[in-house]
Amino acid sequence: MQLTEAKATVKPIDCSHYIEGQYVKASNENTFENVNPATEEVLGVVAKGGKEDVDQAVGVARKALKGEWGNMPTKQRSQILRKIGDLILERKSELATLESLDTGKPLWLANKVDIDRAANNFHFFADYMTSMGTESYQQDDVAIHYAVRRPVGVVGLINPWNLPLFLMTWKLAPALAAGNTAVMKPSEETPMTATVLAEICKEAGVPDGVVNMVHGFGDAGAAISSHEDVDAIAFTGETVTGSEIMKSAAPTLKKLSFEMGGKNPNIIFADADMDDVIDTTMRSSFINQGEVCLCGSRIYVERSAYDEFLERFAAKTKELKVGDPFDDTTNVGALISEEHYKKVLGYLDIAKEEGGTFLTGGKAAEGFDKGYFVEPTIITGLGKDSRCVNEEIFGPVVTVVPFDEEEEVLEQVNDTHYGLAASLWTSNIKRATRLSAQIETGIVWVNTWFLRDLRTPFGGMKHSGIGREGGMHSFDFYSELTNITVKM
Repeated sequence: MQLTEAKATVKPIDCSHYIEGQYVKASNENTFENVNPATEEVLGVVAKGGKEDVDQAVGVARKALKGEWGNMPTKQRSQILRKIGDLILERKSELATLESLDTGKPLWLANKVDIDRAANNFHFFADYMTSMGTESYQQDDVAIHYAVRRPVGVVGLINPWNLPLFLMTWKLAPALAAGNTAVMKPSEETPMTATVLAEICKEAGVPDGVVNMVHGFGDAGAAISSHEDVDAIAFTGETVTGSEIMKSAAPTLKKLSFEMGGKNPNIIFADADMDDVIDTTMRSSFINQGEVCLCGSRIYVERSAYDEFLERFAAKTKELKVGDPFDDTTNVGALISEEHYKKVLGYLDIAKEEGGTFLTGGKAAEGFDKGYFVEPTIITGLGKDSRCVNEEIFGPVVTVVPFDEEEEVLEQVNDTHYGLAASLWTSNIKRATRLSAQIETGIVWVNTWFLRDLRTPFGGMKHSGIGREGGMHSFDFYSELTNITVKM
């Protein structure tokens, strides 16, 4: 299907809450408009939920824990998860189109990355859950100790707008695999694919009440976070929001899993394969309009390679096409909203005030009467204390800084409140292993970026997160262990 055909055949949807297997209006019947960031057109209306809607969804989820889902054999639950993944792929064109309309990202990107990875999250955990074991120990001839795993209970899943379906399934799949029930709260900016996901879950055989969803703003998220019958919160989003969720959750001592902001370094040594460096850095800088928590927005280049890198990187960046998300030649789409657009442009103003030099970009993209488009921007000449070097911009904006010594760049890389990811480029394996162990992040990619194995731990340090996701790490969060001791 051509991209223009997909846009013509898939229509935007209005978004209602999903509670106990039914789409329902908000309790007060309030709604808000969902706006396309590329055209500023209204896509539809969305139910605006609050405490009363959350109370209803949580009550239904609590009841469902004791029903069919709680007693379902592992193999049957695994088959349902696999079916969810299959149905996501069957509706790939529809979901990708809705994702592009909601986010402003290129449709080809939603097709290539977002939807496939969303399906893979369910396929992976469908398989993984059937191969798990738990600890057991024989204490000489005195006793046998063994652990049994049970669901943590009702989990609240609060998700961001940059990779809506991909990141929602990254949480929902292991939550369901572990036998929990869920109340999802998608971003108010991107409600459509989560709304379809609820329908897919029911079609796949998830019993009513197991998966629920409340749309809305921060008050809906706060109601989930503070609810005494929600046992755990899994959140991806801004660090400030994570802090507020932690405050709300504290009185009820919920389990928390946070994956938050990043100001990720990309460290390039002169002995790296520069062709590979340039190609990958283009992706890690500007894919998804730079609206990825893992993007390498702080680029450090060894001085002997600095000029070559900048020349080649800037030339490639100037070739990027900013444009219609439904044009298959577009590289960079629209930012998510007017508010975020103004924030990113504000940082470009700050960079000018701080004495930065724009090798590319530095302004809103030209030629658009509507929509929130910003040119891919490379900034040099900023000091280590610059706000644009230290603060998360979350747009198609990177800073490039030269360095001379390992110790110098390591100090700058670690001098941040964030600690999510880093990329390290060198052909010297001893250097790679030595520095990787000293970089204060949850993930270090050596000579690559965004290469994932879903069994491995994913998460951040410092203000970038709490806990780890992936494989057994997800199950440790979404379940509780009881140790049983049998005296011999």
